[in-house]
Amino acid sequence: MTTNPLADALAIRATASAFDAQRGKLPVPGDPHRLPGGVAVAQQISELGKLITELGDEVLFRIVNREHRSRTSLAVSSFSAAVRPAGEAAAALGEVTQQLAFLERTEHLYDRPDTRDAREAAGRVIDEALGTADTGLRDAADSLHAASTAVSPPSSRLRAALTRTTTPVYEAAPATPAATARATALVPQAVRGR
Repeated sequence: MTTNPLADALAIRATASAFDAQRGKLPVPGDPHRLPGGVAVAQQISELGKLITELGDEVLFRIVNREHRSRTSLAVSSFSAAVRPAGEAAAALGEVTQQLAFLERTEHLYDRPDTRDAREAAGRVIDEALGTADTGLRDAADSLHAASTAVSPPSSRLRAALTRTTTPVYEAAPATPAATARATALVPQAVRGR
C-alpha cells in the first residue's frame, strides 16, 4: 500500500462502493408477507464485519506509515468516520436477526392473542432496524465518497469536463455541392518539387 493522494482516494472510493453494494443487498422493509431470510441477513452481518475490519486496517496502515502527515491524517479521519455508521448498520441487522429468531420460535403460537401482538411488534422492529441499517450504510458510503474527493481533488481536466454543457449540439445541414466546390477552391494546394 502507498499513501499518495490518488491511492488514498481510490482506496476510499472503493470502500464507499463496497458500502453502496451492501446497501443494495438490504431486504426491503414493509412487506409483512415477505420477511428477510435469516441466512441472508447473517451473511450480510458477516460481510459488514469484514468491511469494518478493512476500515480498521486502512486506518492502522496509515497511522503506522505516516509519510505525508496532513494527507494521511485526512484519509485516517475519513476511514475512521465510517466506522460508526457501519457499526450501527451491523447492529441494526443483528436486531433483525434476533427478531427473525423470535418469529421462528413463536410460529406455532401464532393463534394466541398475546403472541400475535408480539409477533406484529417484531415485524415493526424489523422494519425500523432495516431502515436504520439503510441509513447507516448510506451515511458511511456518502462520507467516504465525499472524502475521496477531498483527499485527491479531481484534476483540472476532469473539472473542466464536468462543467461542460450538456445541451445537445445540433449538426450543421449537409453542404451543397456548390458550397463544397467553393470551400475546396479556397484550400491551398501543395506543390511538389524535385
